[in-house]
Amino acid sequence: MADLTLDTARKILDAAIAKAGELKLKPLVVTVLDARGVLKLAAAQDGTSLMRAEIAHGKAYGALAMGMGSRALFQRAQEQAYFIDAVNTIAKGALVPVPGGVLIMDGTTLLGAVGVSGDTSDNDEACAVAGIQAAGLKANAG
Repeated sequence: MADLTLDTARKILDAAIAKAGELKLKPLVVTVLDARGVLKLAAAQDGTSLMRAEIAHGKAYGALAMGMGSRALFQRAQEQAYFIDAVNTIAKGALVPVPGGVLIMDGTTLLGAVGVSGDTSDNDEACAVAGIQAAGLKANAG
C-alpha cells in the first residue's frame, strides 16, 4: 500500500485552507489522517471555535473506520440511526457522521482521510475535496 507522505498532507491542508479563504468561510480546522488513522497533520485557523479539532478528527476518523466519506455516513445515519449509533458506541464516540470527512484515494488505493470543521458541513467538505484534488489525488466524499 502506498503511504500518505507528510509533504502530500501539507499540500492537502494548505489547499483546503486556501479554498476556505477563496470562499470567505468561517475559520476552519483541517485534519489529515493516514490510512491507519494516525494523525499526519492538523491545523486550526485563527478564531476557530471550541471542539472544532475534535469534530474535524471525528469526520476523518469516521470516514476511515467505515470506508466511506462522511456524507455517506450522514445518509446512513438517517436511514439506520441505530446502526450508526452502535458503531459510534463501539468507537467510543469518535465518529462524526456529517459531511466534511473525505477519503484520500490514489487510484483504488486508500491513502487516508481529511476532516474539516468550522463552517457548514457542505463548505467543510468542499475544502477537503479541493485540498485532495490539489495534491493530484482522488476525493471520495461519499
